[in-house]
Amino acid sequence: MHDANHSTSLFSRGMLAVIAAQFLSAFGDNALLFATLAVLKAQFYPDWSQPVLQMVFVAAYILFAPFVGQVADSFAKGRVMMVANSLKLLGAAAIGLGFNPFIGYTLVGIGAAAYSPAKYGILGELTTGDRLVKANGLMESSTIAAILVGSVAGGVLADWHIGAALAVCALVYAGAVVANLFIPQLAPARPGQSWRFTPMTRSFFNACRVLWRNDETRFSLVGTSLFWGAGVTLRFLLVLWVPVALGITDNATPTYLNAMVAIGIVLGAGAAAKLVTLETVSRCMPAGILIGVAVIVFALQQALLPAYLLLMLIGIFGGFFVVPLNALLQERGKRSVGAGNAIAVQNLGENTAMLLMLGLYSLAVKAGAPVVGIGVGFGAIFALAIAGLWFWRRKQ
Repeated sequence: MHDANHSTSLFSRGMLAVIAAQFLSAFGDNALLFATLAVLKAQFYPDWSQPVLQMVFVAAYILFAPFVGQVADSFAKGRVMMVANSLKLLGAAAIGLGFNPFIGYTLVGIGAAAYSPAKYGILGELTTGDRLVKANGLMESSTIAAILVGSVAGGVLADWHIGAALAVCALVYAGAVVANLFIPQLAPARPGQSWRFTPMTRSFFNACRVLWRNDETRFSLVGTSLFWGAGVTLRFLLVLWVPVALGITDNATPTYLNAMVAIGIVLGAGAAAKLVTLETVSRCMPAGILIGVAVIVFALQQALLPAYLLLMLIGIFGGFFVVPLNALLQERGKRSVGAGNAIAVQNLGENTAMLLMLGLYSLAVKAGAPVVGIGVGFGAIFALAIAGLWFWRRKQ
């Protein structure tokens, strides 16, 4: 059954290059966020500007969402990934050289937007069938490892020397660019498509319409968007919560706490893979409600150990909640609009949710709301939103 270019093992040179590039790229993204937050702190930017940093990144994702899928399909994906990583390198270097951090971080966001469909799309070109599932698993594992190591490295290095932290980020992106050179130059998937604005956006918005009209994919899109919007807001909440609740003012502690969430997500995802099928997707809903409850309890903590344990719990609930919803969207989306389009629409939904939630969070901080109060309110709203989604799903 194997044709020549698919008979490669999971650990072919091309696949290893993709996984390595993904690890370095994701490591850079996470380290750079915490290093840049340290820059904002050192330059006395107001607290409410911290989430704005992520908002410019997310806005780049949203603006380029209709086009990046076609870019990934029109050129060799390894080369698209290389250009995207070069943009990230440029952004990190700009922040390191003292340019406005928001402009530098926007460049990184544009690179990330172009990178996403190419990295997922290339797996199907390097391998097929059962190996594709395993390849996706490898990609996710390398991403989660990179998030863990990268965010902690960013915080620890920034405590030691902000300039060094930014230099390491630039070097890591340079490493990703080099890794991309080892990806075999495959033929473009769909060359010769129109680059006029209307045809490009039409197919994307058409895919949006199809997925939003279907009960199952809409349910999945709302669930995953709420989850990632909440996740990214929690990340920034931690940065302001740690000094208030625990009295610790370094850059590293929030990154350790973030790491606990990521470890929990891995455990929850593993449990979901064993306990939930596409037919029993609703089993993941109670975990979604428990995320909100756990956030409320967490916000009221004043000691480090229970904070660590609760964040791990939040991660476990999160992994259990989001993995089945992702699988549902990929499976149903693949049938109706194609996997690439489904991921692009999901990216748009998740990033729009992030933008809205970060905006609300930024406004709450600017208005002077106490951080603990924001945490409790945030958890309560999330639990109610998931409960509402579950109830609505039952009514369907």
